[in-house]
Amino acid sequence: MSINSALLTGVSGLVANSSALAAISDNIANVNTVSYKRNEVSFANVVTSQAVKGRYSAGGVQGVTRQFVSQQGLVQASGSSTDLAISGDGFFVVSSKGAGLTTADARSFTRSGSFTVDADGFLVNKSNFYLQGWPAKPDGSFDINPSDLSKMNSINVKNLGSAVAPTTDIGVSANLNKGGVVSAGEAAYNNATAASMTDYATDPLTGTKPDFVIEANVIDSTGGSRKVAIALLKDDSANPNSWHAEIYSIPTTDVTTGGRPGQLTRGDVKFNQDGTIDLTTTTLFGAAGAAAQLVLDASGTAATPRWSNSLGIAAQTLDFDLSKVSQYTAPSTVNAISSNGAGVGNIVSIDVDDEGIVSAIYDNSQIRQIAKVGIATFPNADGLQAISGNAYRSSLPAGQLTVKEAGVGGAGRISPSSLEASTVDLSAEFTGLIQTQKAYSASSKIITTADQMLEELINIKR
Repeated sequence: MSINSALLTGVSGLVANSSALAAISDNIANVNTVSYKRNEVSFANVVTSQAVKGRYSAGGVQGVTRQFVSQQGLVQASGSSTDLAISGDGFFVVSSKGAGLTTADARSFTRSGSFTVDADGFLVNKSNFYLQGWPAKPDGSFDINPSDLSKMNSINVKNLGSAVAPTTDIGVSANLNKGGVVSAGEAAYNNATAASMTDYATDPLTGTKPDFVIEANVIDSTGGSRKVAIALLKDDSANPNSWHAEIYSIPTTDVTTGGRPGQLTRGDVKFNQDGTIDLTTTTLFGAAGAAAQLVLDASGTAATPRWSNSLGIAAQTLDFDLSKVSQYTAPSTVNAISSNGAGVGNIVSIDVDDEGIVSAIYDNSQIRQIAKVGIATFPNADGLQAISGNAYRSSLPAGQLTVKEAGVGGAGRISPSSLEASTVDLSAEFTGLIQTQKAYSASSKIITTADQMLEELINIKR
């Protein structure tokens, strides 16, 4: 009967508008929730087949819920280096536990990037979801698989230990005085292998005193500080653009050599007539033009030269850059000594770049890559299943999951030190609140009117 269908239609209006009110309530309550995606209940009519011509039976209305998961929220700067936002498509991969993840443990997806470091060193957001990433391999690469989530682990930024960077490069910028007087000991040095500048460094009563010495610090494999020296002695007047040179360790007992104790190499440094160094004829590192490199083998080996067995440290290769050594008529001086390497350092901060690489920053200026954050994408993100904690689970309507590198293949880029704001517009929600209230009242009027008409029908028999 038409009156009865109108009554039921009014009830469907109350139910649909109640759902709309619930969605609006959720939106308003989460206006400040990081990366919250607004919900909306839209209405669709229900059509009843008209069995009798000339009579109309109402079908009513049904509420259709939609969450705008793919809608981009405003990316705003934050004060934490571990706060992350995604600018574009995709989600962070997260799990509900940190250590001991297995393939059976469920992974979830979220855009809520308010991550902090917990007591165990894991990056976890305010909903206690642990951020997943591809761990860095020893060679600095990442084992990236777009469909295998088991390749990703919870990112831990604390259990890394200290960082040490052995010295590999030494650069020297200096001038040797072309107008200097040839030393009286030069003749003996030139004619006797016993007249070593290395010996003089150990005992000034022996060997030959150098005209100029350049010292450089070397960090070994355990973070210890060692020192090497380049001793230089001006050649005789027959060779005005040549200097005798030796490189030795300080103290000489730090290295074991096959010849003179502490001496790593010996030869001549040659200069051009314009005062620039001539590396093609310099013999300090062996034959003329040889690479300016010294190889120190590990302690305990049989090779020479090597680090002293008492030190117990690893092999080390030192590359020298002498291109800025000159010979001008000016006092001998060292302009600059540069060397890489760093002693023992501890973590002072965590950094994430826009490619998703998580790095530990040490107080010795070293940077160690820890992991790379992946971005999960779905063909239909609005079809994901929402779960508590502002996160989602994969579902059939969402389509096949693909995990990509940030900014690659349509995946969004990561904005470090940023958070994505809620997509709720309060003005729109309050307007919808008024409309829903009015629609609810109107539906209730349908019920009361149908009730009155039924009452009149019942009263006909009186």
